[in-house]
Amino acid sequence: MDLYQLFKTRTPIIGVVHLLPLPTSPRWGGSLKAVIDRAEQEATALASGGVDGLIVENFFDAPFPKNQVDPAVVSAMTVVVQRIQNLVTLPVGLNVLRNDGKSAMAIATCVRAQFIRVNVLTGVMATDQGLIEGEAHQLLRYRRELGSDVKILADVLVKHARPLSSPNLTVAVKDTIERGLADGVILSGWATGSPPNLEDLELACGAAAGTPVFIGSGANWENIGTLMQAADGVIVSSSLKRHGQISQPIDPIRVSQFVEAAHRNWNSKGESKSSSSIKLHS
Repeated sequence: MDLYQLFKTRTPIIGVVHLLPLPTSPRWGGSLKAVIDRAEQEATALASGGVDGLIVENFFDAPFPKNQVDPAVVSAMTVVVQRIQNLVTLPVGLNVLRNDGKSAMAIATCVRAQFIRVNVLTGVMATDQGLIEGEAHQLLRYRRELGSDVKILADVLVKHARPLSSPNLTVAVKDTIERGLADGVILSGWATGSPPNLEDLELACGAAAGTPVFIGSGANWENIGTLMQAADGVIVSSSLKRHGQISQPIDPIRVSQFVEAAHRNWNSKGESKSSSSIKLHS
């Protein structure tokens, strides 16, 4: 997976658009227009603040099914992603929670999105949705069947979950890449908003042997310089929201602060930001 080819930078910042509750979810508000409006506002705020990519999640649909989501969720997410793509030129990805990689792959392929996130690609994890088994064999064959080149970013020992087998990080990273054929791996803390520790990131990067490693949670403008010493990119959301509260919309000022803090660290290592990745469609 060539990060520069995809994101126009070798150290991408991927901002998350958390969708308001979608049809069939317990908190669905009855208006898809409200979902689209909020998503468009957040995507624009993230792009204007300088992120290098976006990932769209049905975050507020909790409690999630552990595998396949309702077709109405797939339909709604497809519409929302297309609307976002009409506004911004950034690469866009999808995460269909909790672990519907097949639907994410289908949407991404149809709308020509660039990547998806899969929470459990390999192994078995005990979660609040029950036991979730990796479905790499189905997902990789489905991608081949679709003739798709959508990249798969896979969590390793994903947050809000515990592995049933021994939680050996090195083995988990290698299995995810070598046996699950992930294009990139994601390392998070134990929960939303909690960062992975630097030692684990260093272990993961060593085990990944050149496959990109992303920070999946807990990054903020204070710790990003430290965390990125041992990672190739970051997926960020909570710290970019108003007052740092997960339920609030994206705050453009916080986005700019985060991006500036990240670039201060990367520029010292010779990384330069491509201005073309933050242009908006007129």
